[in-house]
Amino acid sequence: MRILITNDDGINAAGLDVLYKIAHEVAGAEGEVWTVAPAFEQSGVGHCISYTHPTMIAKLGERRYAAEGSPADCVLAGIYDVMTDGKPDLILSGVNRGNNSGENTLYSGTVGGAMEAALQGLPAIALSQFYGPGNVELEDEYEAATVHGAALVRDLLQKGDWGDKGGYCTFYSVNFPPLPAAEVKGRAVTAQGFRPGTRFSVKPTRAPNGRRFLWVEGAKQDVATGPGTDVQANIDGYISITPMRADLTAHDQLAGLKAVLE
Repeated sequence: MRILITNDDGINAAGLDVLYKIAHEVAGAEGEVWTVAPAFEQSGVGHCISYTHPTMIAKLGERRYAAEGSPADCVLAGIYDVMTDGKPDLILSGVNRGNNSGENTLYSGTVGGAMEAALQGLPAIALSQFYGPGNVELEDEYEAATVHGAALVRDLLQKGDWGDKGGYCTFYSVNFPPLPAAEVKGRAVTAQGFRPGTRFSVKPTRAPNGRRFLWVEGAKQDVATGPGTDVQANIDGYISITPMRADLTAHDQLAGLKAVLE
């Protein structure tokens, strides 16, 4: 098996090392793991691609590359420039430092990388590690992902639905709970949740030279989102597995809108 890995935290991120180990275990001794990751952190870029300017790419080692672009750029570079002798069998994105549950999904470069892979017709999984009091002081903050990641990826490959609907292939977003590996309660297949009352905002600051800048501020992450959703599962100690497609259509609105507007 040939696996391409990427992330949005950058080529030197600890989570990428965790993902490499997961990918290597899944690929097996005869398999290959290729890395194409952003040269610098790209958190929050979503499914951005560098459409209006070129992307520089550098080889750092055997099957290891850094690109000055987004995770989606890295996926495109991996498929069409790096792995020229054959496309990957699987693309993994992560392991993100922090959760990509709930509304975070829409901003996530980690998820954006997996989405681009799916749009290319390739199996893809985004993996993220929720942070909280239960794991931030562990020697390995990614312990839940480190221990449970490979088995979960293998099970998804064997048992997941990788078909397409209207041309949009399924991909998966996996979030590991903020707990030591031994305290993880199991797995939960979930919908994407929404944290009520939580939104990104901006905070103005002054630089020493007097110029005014805005810092983007996040919000509370441990907000309940209800049964059957990813955030809730993570808070309750479960690994969430959310099947996704890049189709943003609000299908439940089509019939009603047709009736009043057509």
